[in-house]
Amino acid sequence: MSEFVPTNRTGVVRHPERAIYDRQRIYSILDEAFICHVGYVIERQPFVIPMVYGRSGDRIFLHGSALSRTLCSLAEGIDACVTVTLVDGLVLARSAFRHSINYRSVVILGKARPVTDPAEKFEALQCVTNHVSAGRWDEVRQPDEAEMMSTGVLVMALNEVSAKSRSGFPIDLERDLSLPVWAGVIPVRMELGEPVADTHVPVDVPVVDKNKFTRST
Repeated sequence: MSEFVPTNRTGVVRHPERAIYDRQRIYSILDEAFICHVGYVIERQPFVIPMVYGRSGDRIFLHGSALSRTLCSLAEGIDACVTVTLVDGLVLARSAFRHSINYRSVVILGKARPVTDPAEKFEALQCVTNHVSAGRWDEVRQPDEAEMMSTGVLVMALNEVSAKSRSGFPIDLERDLSLPVWAGVIPVRMELGEPVADTHVPVDVPVVDKNKFTRST
């Protein structure tokens, strides 16, 4: 199936022309971002927690301390909302009301389950590691038994998903077009600096290739 079917919870109501349900476009947004925000409610108190994640096919993995309140709560099967947002530009209009931001965002609704099978957990941690830096898992020491035990992993199926985006110039009113005010878009891009080694790296170890961290735009 090439598209997600919008539900009464994921169907975009405000500006439906900006909705994205195409599976590959949504996955490209998930693959480009580094951080997601996970929302949930415990005893009527909402929480929204930033987390590192990784996507593998039609699922995402979340990881953290095995004692984390977030992971322990989500492991009980409560409802969760995972969001990812990429900012592409600042949209400056001729009136304050018409300013906006060009963006791409994804909303995932559902329940997570704990990953307890050792093989699946190993795969999940590999996925999360390589999401941050492609191929990094094979370059470093992999987790030992104690590290695996202290790390909690959740998996969430990508079933109820939608995305939304805005692009282009400001939409000013006709009466404002003659105002002597600059209007347009200031592009926003992520830029990686030069790698800085810590003091324990031997001098003969090659510098990490920062291109492995580069996201497409």
